[in-house]
Amino acid sequence: MKRLLFSVCLACGSLMAAEAQQIDTLINKVSAQPFTVSLAVPDGNYRVTVTLGNKKKAGQTVVRAESRRHYFDPIVTKKGKFETVSFVVNKKNAQIDANTRVKLKPRELTYKNWDDSLNLSFCGPMPAVQRIQVEPVSHVTTVFLCGNSTVVDQENEPWASWGQMITRCFGEGVAFANYAESGLSCTTFLAQLRLDKILTQLKPGDYVIVEFGHNDEKEKKAGDGAWYSYSRNLKIFADRVKAAGGHIIFCTPTARRAFKNGRNQNTHGEYPEAMKAVAHREHVPVIDLTAMSTTFYEALGEEGSKQALVHYPMGTFPGQEKALADNTHFNPFGAWEIAKMIVMGLKRMDSPLVQHLRADWQDFNPAQPDDPSAFVWHMSAGSNLTKPDGN
Repeated sequence: MKRLLFSVCLACGSLMAAEAQQIDTLINKVSAQPFTVSLAVPDGNYRVTVTLGNKKKAGQTVVRAESRRHYFDPIVTKKGKFETVSFVVNKKNAQIDANTRVKLKPRELTYKNWDDSLNLSFCGPMPAVQRIQVEPVSHVTTVFLCGNSTVVDQENEPWASWGQMITRCFGEGVAFANYAESGLSCTTFLAQLRLDKILTQLKPGDYVIVEFGHNDEKEKKAGDGAWYSYSRNLKIFADRVKAAGGHIIFCTPTARRAFKNGRNQNTHGEYPEAMKAVAHREHVPVIDLTAMSTTFYEALGEEGSKQALVHYPMGTFPGQEKALADNTHFNPFGAWEIAKMIVMGLKRMDSPLVQHLRADWQDFNPAQPDDPSAFVWHMSAGSNLTKPDGN
């Protein structure tokens, strides 16, 4: 394989690639602040091998990619010592063909997930990166994610979703390609040509996971509803993915936090049952995320469940002049717990994907959630207090 020709700018942290071959570059950077290295490469899956550490300083490095897609918890390296890790990242842009593009929302135009580069981010107490090697890979299974704000790779702290956490659970045999966006329904996802783009990238044997409902239930035009447009659109997803040789999985929508008399209430009406009905008719496996997330909230309790969502007192983040109290959108702890529910759903259906779980995976029970106070999250660069679209 030929080496990729590139130019390096350490000040801006970018590499301009000449062609889609192989990158091997010396970074030799250690910093008390998060930093990003961007590589201009075509769409596709890439194995990234990173040598962490520094000759002169000890390091503690968290590895993420694209829009805060999480891959490695802090990796500790002593002064003069190095550790190498590898993972697979999917990179995409909005171009479908010469004349057609995905109809991105204005806010997405600045997302790392949709630009022309593969973006590698390093944070933690003292990120230290010595070397980066990148090569395209074609044999891995790609898992395409379709959904809304509970699925999307949230660009900024303190928001997070399961789609950007599930990458931590899997090894190099799987790449996750997240096409979700805040505020989308089945109808708008299809209208924005996101499934069209997926189908240009999907190989026979790849997977498409679909979670909708939060925003579909707000659509009130003639023909809308759980048993009409929602069910019809889910069948469109199933038909098109199967015709392309892919495997499709449905996920019922995550529950909102909505307690009454100590129990979390269903705010989704008949949408979860409608999805299950389509799944049954079309022979599509389904993960009951509504039920698992409801159990999770109730296990944490009415007050404790706030720790899984964007509930923060005034002044927690720079420029935050009022409290944040969001009962739909997850913080990193909540997103991590939901990602573990997705994995457990895959295990229950005996999905071949679970063969690629990392060796440190431990099974999870939503009725016995992890301790929120024990969860450690090192923030990526930048925060934004603007609530994601949708609710």
